[in-house]
Amino acid sequence: MWGLAPVNGVFSEVSGNGTVSADGEVSGTVRVAAASIDTRNARRDAHLRSADFFDSGNHPDITFTVDGIRPSGQGVAVTGALTVRDRTRPLSFAAAASVRGDGEIWLDAEIQGRDVDPWGNERVGLEITGQISRGDFDMKFNQALGSGNMLVADKVKLALDVSAVKQA
Repeated sequence: MWGLAPVNGVFSEVSGNGTVSADGEVSGTVRVAAASIDTRNARRDAHLRSADFFDSGNHPDITFTVDGIRPSGQGVAVTGALTVRDRTRPLSFAAAASVRGDGEIWLDAEIQGRDVDPWGNERVGLEITGQISRGDFDMKFNQALGSGNMLVADKVKLALDVSAVKQA
């Protein structure tokens, strides 16, 4: 988010996989290509790919590694680690609940539904929202505006729509 107004963007290259062991242990990884950022402004996107922000030439991937999923209330709690620019921070969220940490990093998740799709695949849909601090990942670029406000906010809002498919 810019200091004056929000800037929305998407990553067009996202992939992931996970496993559930026979005893119920869950692990997985989501990978995002940092260079795939698209805010519909080529000049801004080039700056976001630069060393001031994602430094995608040296740090091509943003990853979330899941190290646990367990029942929690009406849904599940997910724990793992988010890595951006080779800096890793713990991150957790709960589906159908809210997890608020120290105010710097948090995520909320809501299960949108579970069903069998027309091709016979078991699916679950999640809507995840949250906030992280750019500074936690060594993204400190900023410029002062005439009013004294800063051009770029430290807090970044996240919105993810996830469709997970159970593999045979």
